[in-house]
Amino acid sequence: MVSSGEEDAVERLIERCAGLDVHKASVTATVRVPGDQGGRRTETRTFQATTAGLVLLGDWLASFGVTVVGMESTGVYWKPVYYLLEDNFECWLLNAQHLKNVPGRKTDVADSVWICQLVEHGLVRPSFVPPKPIRELRDLTRYRKALLAERTREAQRLHKVLEDAGIKLASVASDPLGVSGRAMLEALVQGTHDPQVLAELARGRLRAKLLALREALEGRFGAHHGLLVGEMLARIDQMDETISRLSAEVARVAAPFSPLLALLMTIPGVSRRTAEVILAEIGPDMSRFPTAAHLASWAGVCPGNNESAGKHGSGRTRKGSKWLRVALVEAAHAAARTKNSYLAAQYARLRGRRGPKKAALAVAHSILVIAWHLLSRGEPYTDLGADYFVKRQAHQAYRDRLVRQLERMGHKVTLEPTAA
Repeated sequence: MVSSGEEDAVERLIERCAGLDVHKASVTATVRVPGDQGGRRTETRTFQATTAGLVLLGDWLASFGVTVVGMESTGVYWKPVYYLLEDNFECWLLNAQHLKNVPGRKTDVADSVWICQLVEHGLVRPSFVPPKPIRELRDLTRYRKALLAERTREAQRLHKVLEDAGIKLASVASDPLGVSGRAMLEALVQGTHDPQVLAELARGRLRAKLLALREALEGRFGAHHGLLVGEMLARIDQMDETISRLSAEVARVAAPFSPLLALLMTIPGVSRRTAEVILAEIGPDMSRFPTAAHLASWAGVCPGNNESAGKHGSGRTRKGSKWLRVALVEAAHAAARTKNSYLAAQYARLRGRRGPKKAALAVAHSILVIAWHLLSRGEPYTDLGADYFVKRQAHQAYRDRLVRQLERMGHKVTLEPTAA
């Protein structure tokens, strides 16, 4: 902490500021403003974290002419404080790892004073908090993703019950919850156990597998299996309806950003749902991130920098938005299956050397970098082509590398130029 004797030696950046130590039920606030007879004046007060208490907090801060308010990102408790104050003050949401106080002086008052002094001297940087329309979109996309994950878990539970009953439907039907699979499962729940009758419910291309279906549907499906499967199907249907309503609301909220979504969807592997998640997590304004590298670092999809005394430590990625990371990795796997594209070539090139997980994360990093450029410039994606990495290498170096790879595989290589 900066002592009073040393305070004048430190450049003061913000004249009237406040620091908030936010808790579930209360907020301890400290303001630092110019004193009546020179120097600095410090006052601390505690408010209830209710809406009425936060309104009083806002009035108290305004009475001192506070311009900047800093607060720690404590769970979800900072949100009502930030959202109520953001219209009248410049609010800084601060990373808790950057606010460690001096050991042995841990109280709410000391914390609020410490936060206020850090803000006063510009020793902390505010975290990115998107504007209200993007926050609404983020809430919707995150809840939708949570329901999609829960639906997947429920489908896995259903599969385990069928395995327990000896029903091998998933071994024959690629989608046990498709039209044909649902008809068979509902018939099982209603008490139909004859494999031939169940197999006849198949539709489309699945009818070519009637013999295999009859064998797969012969099991020990009892009454308790029927009860469990019926409840699970009902839950899956309920979640499907909720997801559909959420998707409609996401489309409505995201409508003003349709041109940006269209730009993101030009990236291989990025579907509309993925584009909605990317926009909800990073926002439409790329000026908040000076470069694409800043965005990748904030998102936690680039290698960490851990070097001291000439020694390099672990380069594991830092923590970022798990929602954004999951969406980018899913898009990376989809891009890896896109033929004749730069991203597919990048994945294939890295998978052999670094493994599928690191290759997918590298492609996810590339997708985010591309997204930053598209949103910054307002231009659609132009693919570099699947042969980009081959063209980039010098002809002689590339040939020598291929020869070394063949020699390591136990081959003797003799090169002869083809006739012109």
